[in-house]
Amino acid sequence: MGKLDGKVALITGAARGQGRSHAVRLAAEGADIIAIDICGPIASVRYPLATPDDLAVTAKEVEALGRRIVAVQADVRDRAQLRAALDQGLAALGRLDVVCANAGICPTEDETLCSSFIDAMDVDLVGVQNTVAVTLPQLGKGSSIIVTGSTAGMIKGTTDAMGSPGGVGYSLAKQLIARYVEVLALQLAPHLIRLNAVHPTNVNTRLLHNEDIYRAFRPDLENPTREDAELAFPVMQAMPIPYIEPEDVSALIVYLASDESRYMTGLNIRLDAGAMLKAPPAF
Repeated sequence: MGKLDGKVALITGAARGQGRSHAVRLAAEGADIIAIDICGPIASVRYPLATPDDLAVTAKEVEALGRRIVAVQADVRDRAQLRAALDQGLAALGRLDVVCANAGICPTEDETLCSSFIDAMDVDLVGVQNTVAVTLPQLGKGSSIIVTGSTAGMIKGTTDAMGSPGGVGYSLAKQLIARYVEVLALQLAPHLIRLNAVHPTNVNTRLLHNEDIYRAFRPDLENPTREDAELAFPVMQAMPIPYIEPEDVSALIVYLASDESRYMTGLNIRLDAGAMLKAPPAF
């Protein structure tokens, strides 16, 4: 018996990283999965985004656990694409109980004025709002919505310190998510639908492991390597670690998705290895 037997979970950004980890872990607990990912480039994002092959790997890993999965390429910035992806999932799986609005980017390339800022806000904030808007009509009592935030949105001054417009947009989007969750959760509570956000510190994914992030952590070096950056990563946390693993986040996602957390809503939960103990909160 799994904690999520009989449930169906929709996950955005599911082709790799945290999203794939969530899909696999929720499937291991008995859930069937609707996996959504853009599986293509965004011009302002310099590091490679997921591919259709990555999404296929997620599907195979879920199926290997004996669970059903509907994997669809869709852009969270486009509500019509999200609705079509959800419709495919509902046609195959019949219901929806859990929503993980996980898709996120940290862009740094400005092809036009502040385009990286716009893309960060559109994916990291508007993409969450689109996911919630499309899925809410399908959710009933006991359903759970879980949003991926970031410690970067909870520490005072990070919006000013992020440097590039894309980094500023990323930080602002995560700040606004925290308030969005609190306000909307109150509206959903009478319907017994829960909404919470998880705010991880550095996570061992491609969003962390790219040249732009390495430079942000090692501004003293012209071309820092991963090894150079990993010497600086622990400065974020009170615990002496460079980052947490996607599986660490997934363990919390399972709890929030399950009935074990049935009375938890409107929470911004830090999964930060003590990062917030070192820095003042943003609000």
